Amino acid sequence: MRQIPLALLAPPTHRFDNFLPGANAEALAYLRGLSPGDPPVLLWGPTGSGKTHLLQALAEHWQAGGQRVAWYDADTPLPWELPAHESLLLLDDCQRFDAGQQHAAFALFVASAGQGYNIVATADVPAVDLDLREDLRTRLGWGPSFALEPLGEAEMRAVLRREADRRGLLLGDEVLGYLLTRFERNLKGLMTLLDRLDRFALASKRALTLPLLKAMLADEKIDSDPNL
Repeated sequence: MRQIPLALLAPPTHRFDNFLPGANAEALAYLRGLSPGDPPVLLWGPTGSGKTHLLQALAEHWQAGGQRVAWYDADTPLPWELPAHESLLLLDDCQRFDAGQQHAAFALFVASAGQGYNIVATADVPAVDLDLREDLRTRLGWGPSFALEPLGEAEMRAVLRREADRRGLLLGDEVLGYLLTRFERNLKGLMTLLDRLDRFALASKRALTLPLLKAMLADEKIDSDPNL
């Protein structure tokens, strides 16, 4: 019987200063310089390219400056109401919005126009390719649009090592290499896997090694890519 570890370590805070930009430096610089009343911004790219990290970092940055932030995604229940004062409105994963949420998102655009609000949205493809109502697609594509790219292998290694260090884990080259060659190079998925591995190591009272990783995968009945 394994012990159940206590969640003693807070989850990482997504900030601008711990975002590794890679090829996304232009988007990072633009968001850092965003001013009240600027045109809407769309960040688009595949899962793991850092869209949600940047949205959360932007929220943290604005809130630290005493400004209001409102977050809307496919899990935010309707109705979506416009905050009473000038705010940063964040629309995450717009491609997941159902018909009611699309109507609500368009209403936010209309109600906030010219009132000093900012809208920053994310999606998996550019606005022109989104399967959304036309008026919402037009609004999402009206302002600056940035295509985000996933990190390269060297940058992904750096992020995983940094997170392991934050947790007090010794992430050896053997384990790191296995993660990057046997699993999809999706940073979000790999960070989740590292979190589970940390918990498994604590519960098992064993060091983080390749045999431990394989034992966890067998215990969870999770397989790596069979083609690798």
